[in-house]
Amino acid sequence: MAADKNPSGSAGPEQAPQKQPPSKEHKKKKDEKKDEDLSDEDLALKQQLELYVERVQDSDPGVQKLALESMRQEIRTATSSMTSVPKPLKFLRPHYGTLKEYFEKMPESDLKKYLADILSVLALTMSAEGERESLKYRLLGSEGDIGSWGHEYVRNLAGEIAQEFQKRQYDDMPIDALMELVQQIVAFHMKHNAEPEAVDLLMEVEDLDLLVEYVDATNYKRACLYLTSSSSYLPSPDDILALDIAYTIYIKFEDLASALRIALYLDNIQYVKQVYTSTEDLLLKKQFSYIIARHGLALELDDDIVADESDREALQDIVNNAKLSEGYLTLARDIEVMEPKSPEDIYKVHLIDGRASASSSLDSARQNLAATFVNAFVNAGFGQDKLMTVLSESSTGGSSGSWLFKNKEHGKASAAASLGMILLWDVDSGLAQIDKYLHSTDNHVVAGALLGVGIVNCGIKNDCDPALAVLIDYINKEDTIIRIGAILGLGIAYAGSHKEEVRSRLSQFLGDPKTPLELLVFSALSLGLVYVGSCSEEIAQSIIFALMDRSDTELGEPLTRLLPVALGLLYLGKQESVEATAEVSKTFNEKIKKYCDVTLMSLAYAGTGNVLKVQRLLGICSQHLDKGETHQGPAVLGIALIAMAEELGLEMAVRSLERLLQYGEQNIRRAVPLALGMLCISNPKVNVMDTLSRLSHDADADVSMAAIISLGLIGAGTNNARIAGMLRNLSSYYYKEAGHLFCVRIAQGLVHLGKGLLTLSPYHSDRFLLSPTALAGLVIILHACLDMKSVILGKYHYLLYILVLAMQPRMMLTVDEKLKPLSVPVRVGQAVDVVGQAGRPKTITGFQTHSTPVLLAAGERAELATDKYIPLTPVLEGFVILKENPDYRDDH
Repeated sequence: MAADKNPSGSAGPEQAPQKQPPSKEHKKKKDEKKDEDLSDEDLALKQQLELYVERVQDSDPGVQKLALESMRQEIRTATSSMTSVPKPLKFLRPHYGTLKEYFEKMPESDLKKYLADILSVLALTMSAEGERESLKYRLLGSEGDIGSWGHEYVRNLAGEIAQEFQKRQYDDMPIDALMELVQQIVAFHMKHNAEPEAVDLLMEVEDLDLLVEYVDATNYKRACLYLTSSSSYLPSPDDILALDIAYTIYIKFEDLASALRIALYLDNIQYVKQVYTSTEDLLLKKQFSYIIARHGLALELDDDIVADESDREALQDIVNNAKLSEGYLTLARDIEVMEPKSPEDIYKVHLIDGRASASSSLDSARQNLAATFVNAFVNAGFGQDKLMTVLSESSTGGSSGSWLFKNKEHGKASAAASLGMILLWDVDSGLAQIDKYLHSTDNHVVAGALLGVGIVNCGIKNDCDPALAVLIDYINKEDTIIRIGAILGLGIAYAGSHKEEVRSRLSQFLGDPKTPLELLVFSALSLGLVYVGSCSEEIAQSIIFALMDRSDTELGEPLTRLLPVALGLLYLGKQESVEATAEVSKTFNEKIKKYCDVTLMSLAYAGTGNVLKVQRLLGICSQHLDKGETHQGPAVLGIALIAMAEELGLEMAVRSLERLLQYGEQNIRRAVPLALGMLCISNPKVNVMDTLSRLSHDADADVSMAAIISLGLIGAGTNNARIAGMLRNLSSYYYKEAGHLFCVRIAQGLVHLGKGLLTLSPYHSDRFLLSPTALAGLVIILHACLDMKSVILGKYHYLLYILVLAMQPRMMLTVDEKLKPLSVPVRVGQAVDVVGQAGRPKTITGFQTHSTPVLLAAGERAELATDKYIPLTPVLEGFVILKENPDYRDDH
């Protein structure tokens, strides 16, 4: 700085005005005015910088170098608040043009690069929009460390690189220089906890693979969290790529449970096996098995995954869900809800004003049928109830038979099947208790018992395949109802398992033109369930041929509409894989062509959040149709199925559905309540609850029935007092309407599903994973409810048992290394989205501390409240294995 003391120091400011254009008089006044506002030190700084600008243009390289050094020093040391431009940059603004011109004239030298660096920083505030000068000079400048110029500069560069990259790609220019810079920037961001910005930049320049090199043990979790949560907003195929990179990073840092979640999300069996083989730790493998069992993936463990035979059997047991019933009952005992409940305990008739009690004389068979379902839903999985399993009064079991025969014809089928629901997941005692009904002389009872066998085995796989052994012989009996019971039972028991024996036996019905329609539909549905999301060409073709062979009258039947659903289930969530089949569906009979097209699209994109498809479906809903067209119903359901993937889309869908209610045709309004029920399933949001409550009094019977069922769906398993109150009022409001009353009862049963221990939500693992079998069950029910009167209120009410596919305990059960329940304190609170937040924000808010096992409501998350144990999975849901923390010191 000694150089400043020479006499020409005074010359700088005086000479400066002479260079300006003629309007200097005017400018002088302005300058003087400005100078008056500046404090002394600012004025000194300004003069100082103007001097440097002079010196840079000096002919002597030594003087130039010194001036550049000093300028650089000034710019770097200037601290700026977030809101204002740093002072040196502010004062150098007028000289930006001068320096640029001089730069062009300079000969190539280190000094020129030095000046380029400074110009690059000045361009941060000076360059015109879209010029990308900051980047231009950066690339001309020296190869130095960019971080030293500050965060704002690096951010700006990143933005300009993205634009330049697109332009260069478009013009086919080399991008090597850019990529070197990108690496510097990514390294800088990663070092300074700005993982999201690094990821964003790499996405822009289409080189996410670089990320794997730059993450380290301190920041990989945040980088991966950002990748996984942004994947739901990326277009295909970028979304899969982002998840792939996250998977690679998790494997690299041996966070295997997280890697497994991504493998399941991608539905990639190779990845799942890789996760297993990446560790030798048997406990970890047990934890993986619990996660897979909850997801409902049918995985056969082989020698590569686990070498030891006995270990493999233990793991396969967990994957097969054999422990589910035991864990669920542990939870029930802990919460003290083992006491069986009767339908009367749910209806709470005494809380309603007088007139409802008089209605009991109405259609008692239907009342009893409703009570059967309520009883089955409420006591699901508890193994005891007050209607079907009461054996204490007489050794022959006379009383249990008595409830069965209070139902008429097909009502008996549902009553016998309800036993399967009560003994849910408990295969051994379940089959023993249902067995006696298989020898009944009444075909309806046998059919119900067969369905019950399927229900007991739902989600539980077993090496000796008891369900297959029992049901397969009944498929070819003469009586249609028995055959339907067996077929549906197979579909429920083997959902998602891709079981070859089931396919070979059921395909014969699809190929035979003489098969009665109802048999055809149920065979197709069962195959759709067993091969859900498999994209199986063979089955798709047989369903397509069956659809083409049927006559017009049959295609007009309400039940036929479930055939396109069965076809869609094969492609559930598989996106563009459906396109070939969708093309074929355009050649179908007019009656079912559009219905099929919309259904296939909505199921193939279910749970993907694909905005373009939602827009297309909204377009379909905005058309005004001739009478008799029915494809707008599935379009409305499709909006819900696609948009439920993430919270933002979900809220937007709810708003769009409000619009459809106001402007839509009648057949759209009938589907809207069901769509709302799907969006908020087992998650009673107040605004949706109010809308449904309003619609449940709608003048149109179909709309009000759909709204009542949907109230049950959004409250499913929550024991929500407000919904329970609404339903009680509705039961007295509709006491003369048998159909409505039936719907109210079903909804009441759903709200108290499993006494409040179960959920119907197909999402799990922090709302990240979507279980395909659970979604399949819900889709079938929603489509069946589109024509409530002829399906659910007709003789196909046993379709309601398909909901069992989506029933899962909403528990968190901690077990020790021997897999015995272990009670530890946990904090349960509302989950907070912490993606991209600075520091270590809390992941839950408003928590309460309980000891496990605990129930988790929608949107809740648990974390351990003790350091004594370490959980083997980052997401505490379902079964969580804890191992003791070796570093734990007891305070006392």
